[in-house]
Amino acid sequence: MRKFALTSLLLILTLTACSISVSSNEASPTPFFLTATLPVTHTPFPRPATPSPTSITATVNPTLAACKERAVMLQDVTILDNTYIAPGASFTKTWRFENSGTCTWTGYTVVFASGDRMGAPDSVPVPTTASGATVDISVKLTAPTAYNSYAGYFVLNDQNGKPIPIGIYKNFWVKIIIGNVPTFTPFMATPSNGTLVGQPISPAECNYTTSASYTSQIESLINTARTQASLSKLSINSQLTAAAQGHSVDMACHSLLSHTGSNGSTIDQRIVAAGYNPVNYLEIIYGGGSPQGAFNWWMNDPVHHDAILNAGVTEMGGGYAYVANGSDGGYYTVDFGSE
Repeated sequence: MRKFALTSLLLILTLTACSISVSSNEASPTPFFLTATLPVTHTPFPRPATPSPTSITATVNPTLAACKERAVMLQDVTILDNTYIAPGASFTKTWRFENSGTCTWTGYTVVFASGDRMGAPDSVPVPTTASGATVDISVKLTAPTAYNSYAGYFVLNDQNGKPIPIGIYKNFWVKIIIGNVPTFTPFMATPSNGTLVGQPISPAECNYTTSASYTSQIESLINTARTQASLSKLSINSQLTAAAQGHSVDMACHSLLSHTGSNGSTIDQRIVAAGYNPVNYLEIIYGGGSPQGAFNWWMNDPVHHDAILNAGVTEMGGGYAYVANGSDGGYYTVDFGSE
């Protein structure tokens, strides 16, 4: 009986434990977090003070702020290169310029730079000249007394005394000869048809001007192009120069832009008439504009481009003549050849 009772008691305890384990519906405890408010004790880094804006005031001449200074010498109005002057005579040299830049010429001057001074003043004021306009600038000079050739060089300065470019140069000049004036005799030769060929018009019959600086620029541009093309430079031949100059005068005085002269002469007849005996020869011509403009046009035309870069020629001579009332103004000729 006691054994049964003990067994029953163990059974009851066991069932009670199982009942507690299985049927317990007690909710799980809710977790909690400890929070606290702490005082802020750090000090922020100081920011640099914003500087006050500084106002810069500059005085800018709006006319000169972004303009470009360029000039082109259009012609020798008086005293052409190598004009004969009596010893000790007073004369006035006048050049005609075009303001080819974008600046208005205000306060500009012509200044003697080097060479034979011939009584030239230190500077001569240039009249105010707008962009694209032309202006005549004159300098009063006195010829030396000794027979010889003389050349004086001048520059065109802006209002700050800075020389401005004249084409590819920075100077221009007056060149004279003191001596007896020679009699003009045009060169002549007799071609196969029996007609005399020479310079078809004399200076007395046509009011034209020449420019040695223009022909020099053309010759320099041509030789630079040949060097860049790995070709030899061309030497300047006086006979080709005479033929080219004669044709430029002919074209200017007859408002004629052609390789055929006003008297029917051909290229080879003109250079033979000048005393040149060519194996190869070429000629290029252009009417109007500056030397750079003429050169650019030639280089952009295949036929003229090939003439400039022809490997079969060794010499050249350039010519330029200008007539104020001519249809093209200035006329360029370059004769190429090899003997």
